This record gives sequence, C-alpha cells and structure tokens, in this order.
Amino acid sequence: MVCEALADRETACTLADRVLVDAIDWLDDGMLDTQRRWQGRTSDEAFLRWASVKDEADKAGLKGLFGHFGGRPGEPDALVARRALMLFMTADKVPDAVMLIRDSDGDPRRRIGLEQARDNSAWPFHVVIGVAEPKRECWVLAGFDARENEVEALRAVEQRLSFHPVRDAHRLTAREHGAKNDAKKALDELTSGKAERELECLRDTPLEMLQSRGAHVGLTQFLAEVRERLVPVVGGSKRHE
Repeated sequence: MVCEALADRETACTLADRVLVDAIDWLDDGMLDTQRRWQGRTSDEAFLRWASVKDEADKAGLKGLFGHFGGRPGEPDALVARRALMLFMTADKVPDAVMLIRDSDGDPRRRIGLEQARDNSAWPFHVVIGVAEPKRECWVLAGFDARENEVEALRAVEQRLSFHPVRDAHRLTAREHGAKNDAKKALDELTSGKAERELECLRDTPLEMLQSRGAHVGLTQFLAEVRERLVPVVGGSKRHE
C-alpha cells in the first residue's frame, strides 16, 4: 500500500475489501484478515508514504531510477511510483499486489504518471491504481446519503456551493484548505467532522451506487481496478459476470 495519509489508507482498504467480498463467492467479512494483509513494505508499516519514497529508495541503494517511460518523458508521479514499486521488490517478502493511492489535486497527469510506472515494467506483482479526483474526500461524498438530521446541512452546503456536493463532487477543489469549494470543508460540514460517519458512507452505501456516483471522481475506476486486478490475486469466482 502506497498512499499519503492514514485516512487515504482506510478509505482505499475499506472499499477494496467490499469489492473482494462482493466478487468472491466463498469470502465474507469475517474471513478477510485470513486472506489479505494491508501494509507497507513490512508488516510493521501501515503503508508506505509517498513523501518518504525517495529517502527510502536512497537508503535501499536503488540507483538509476530515471529515464523515460516507453520512450516518453514521465508525467507527474511516474518516477516516484517507479521508485515505490522497486522498493516493494526489495521487501523481505515480495507482495502479491501493490496499491498506489493518490489524490489528483486537480492534475489529470498524475493518473497517467502512475500508469506509466505500472506499464513500463513487468512487475512481479499486480499493481492497482486509485486516483481520487481531486481529493479523497470526494470518494466519501459519493457515498453520502443525508439522514433526517443531515438534510438541512446538505441543503446549506448546496446553497453555499451553488451545486450539489454529492452529485457534483468533482467540482470541488483541492487548491486551498478552507476555501469555498474545498472538498474537505464540504465533507466536514456534512458529517460534522466525524470519522465514523465517513466510514459509514464507504461501508454501508451499496457498491452499485458508489460506482454510479463515482464516475467523475475516480472512484468508479478504482473499484474496477480492484475487481480486475486484485480479485484474481485473492482467488475466487465472480458473482457478477
């Protein structure tokens, strides 16, 4: 798992687990911990932090991690993603899969960069890419259904933004914390800043709804990547063909 913060890890892992349980006939929530482990390069690390990748690569003695990708210059995040994937190749136990989770921060080239790193080499593991557009909070918003005591807050946020914060979450921005269109600000207003309420948006909203609402925020693509690349690793037959 490569991401920038614990909240990113929890969001991606919660969603990935839901896809695994949905797609694999013999798997249920109670069996998950016996079938997969989310971690960084070692079992003691919850994740590998993007900001730490270069220093970790230097410590590991990884050299020559520059150059082009398929004859083309690397887009943003291509080089750091290549370093991250090579770090996992040096782990005591090479993983079966690596998830690269990133906010686009409004830059669509970041997804291209991650794909360049994945596609440029024959890695000994599956690589799953998740890019939240523009921020992780937009994935959570895709799962937000206002309860009776939240209807007024939803109405107020929609009025303040002049667009619906769930249906049009892609119109939120990542430029300045606390700005009018800040994705984190909108989510905090709707969930009262409660982590458990965020988790409920990810855990309890039907996957079909997340897939439908998440098309413009990178969530639909991430769920498809998990289904295509991670489900076969765990090993199981798909319920939905």
